[in-house]
Amino acid sequence: MNRITQLFNINYPIIQGGMIWNSGYKLSSAVSNAGGLGLIGAGSMYPDVLRTHIQKCKQATDRPFGVNVPLLYPNIEEIMQIIVEEGVKIVFTSAGNPKTWTAFLKEHGITVVHVVSSTKFALKAQEAGVDAIVAEGFEAGGHNGREETTTFTLIPMVRAQLSLPLIAAGGIATGRGMLAAMILGADGVQMGSRFVASVESSAHDAFKQTVINAQEGDTVLTLKELAPVRLLKNKFYADLQALYKQCPSEEELKALLGRARAKRGMFEGDLVEGELEIGQIAGLLNEIKPVAEIIDEIIRDFKAAQQERILF
Repeated sequence: MNRITQLFNINYPIIQGGMIWNSGYKLSSAVSNAGGLGLIGAGSMYPDVLRTHIQKCKQATDRPFGVNVPLLYPNIEEIMQIIVEEGVKIVFTSAGNPKTWTAFLKEHGITVVHVVSSTKFALKAQEAGVDAIVAEGFEAGGHNGREETTTFTLIPMVRAQLSLPLIAAGGIATGRGMLAAMILGADGVQMGSRFVASVESSAHDAFKQTVINAQEGDTVLTLKELAPVRLLKNKFYADLQALYKQCPSEEELKALLGRARAKRGMFEGDLVEGELEIGQIAGLLNEIKPVAEIIDEIIRDFKAAQQERILF
């Protein structure tokens, strides 16, 4: 056991990212049943939908699971109340100030983890009283920090300043990547993109296929003026680049982005006009597999790498 497996009472220090439009109860329960920690992605769910997914997840697994809550979303009070009412024991918060909700959640016996993109915010989360930190490098898919610090730079920097259990995220999809992150000071890893390309992911099949077809350089971090996000290149991205040439205002960027573009791309499968969020590591993925096979493969790869990398 290490600090992450002990904290969450799981077999492997592997956490599935709670990604919008990808992380319903089928994915989270499958990850938990396979020995990792599954997370329901509350960011793409209305409160009543979230409650249903939590209830279905409890029916689908008797193992620990959690909910990922982006703090910038509306209905946050209702979401937190549902989490308490449904007896969720683990919450990952992101995209906001951890001081706002950490005390409330811990008063209800909930283990709290906060996602950060810098050492400065990691220290603030530690001060807020969280139980663990996810330090996410800018290789990650979806919304990112503005610092553009890579995972393998960020992890040792945070480790040097932080006493809490530390989870590495961004650009990790294999056992070898997991071993490298842990050598640099992480106690466990969070993987998002690898689980997007799983049978149980709630993403549209067309999006999953696009992810495994992606090559090196096919993703770009953009929209830094609003909320930095890593996207696959498509017509929407090309339209965005054309607009950037005109030095647009934030309002013009928001107008092009519109509403529900991420849902359109990842959940409904519009590969042309949708927002297709995925990490750089997509270039290493080439097969959609069941979650149980993915986790077995990661653990085998991790153990093989441990044996192979004894250099002297």
